[in-house]
Amino acid sequence: MGFQTEFNSVCKFKSAQELFELLEYGRGKMVKSGFRVFPTGQKVIAYTPENEAIAIVRIVASIAEINFQGEEVTQVEMELIRRLNEEEAKIQTALAYEMFFGEQV
Repeated sequence: MGFQTEFNSVCKFKSAQELFELLEYGRGKMVKSGFRVFPTGQKVIAYTPENEAIAIVRIVASIAEINFQGEEVTQVEMELIRRLNEEEAKIQTALAYEMFFGEQV
């Protein structure tokens, strides 16, 4: 049992519904498998499930726990700072592929 550290500039959504709630209401949360450490209080770039940069968010809470099914999960709560414009999103997406996601197909 150990903690995996997330990159301090990446907050990648796996669920379109979680991302929609953040963009629609200005606050949201996502659930990640395993114990992870997110940089609480820090601003990060949020990415869609398709690895596209979409917004700047602030991590407000990161809670690692074992759920009722016995799985290790981390819940991350965040607030929307602002959406990225088209040019910012394009540049951040390209940088993320180079630094985090691997080659873009």
